[in-house]
Amino acid sequence: MANADAAADGNGGGGDDDATRVDHLMDGLRAFGANYTEFTRRFATWLGLHSTDAAALVEILYAEDQGTPLSPARLSERVSLSSGATAILLKRLEQAGHIVRTRESTDRRVVTLRSSPEIRPRAEAFFGPYAERMAEAMSAYSPQEIQRFEDFIGRLRSTMDALLADEYRDGGPTA
Repeated sequence: MANADAAADGNGGGGDDDATRVDHLMDGLRAFGANYTEFTRRFATWLGLHSTDAAALVEILYAEDQGTPLSPARLSERVSLSSGATAILLKRLEQAGHIVRTRESTDRRVVTLRSSPEIRPRAEAFFGPYAERMAEAMSAYSPQEIQRFEDFIGRLRSTMDALLADEYRDGGPTA
């Protein structure tokens, strides 16, 4: 990969060895992303949902777990759907009993998306082994190493966010 070579050489490292490490790291990140997508697909199958509906449900559950429940507009951004498509998706999830819409803000126009009491135990049963294995894998690293990984992933995420917002905002790279 030419970009990996440039990234490695830009760090003033050892050329080919650094480029190989960067290539391996990028391949690992790609594979992890693909595996996470597969987990979501299997969650969808397990629940009898379309994969997009399951991805939205996972986003709603995750946001709740982080203490920052989503609005429909924010969910729309997270799953890359139009507001109309998101509204239809939410109706399906609500009718299936997987989510509830609440009005928790002092501004009663603001809708908050919550998982239903029935879906949370199923999600925990499905993702419990995943969470346990990930925690086990990460326990092999010191808090300082985890902090460095967190910084690294944060930098990659902000780089990707900027690319999507700027160069790729219209679907492909701009000239």
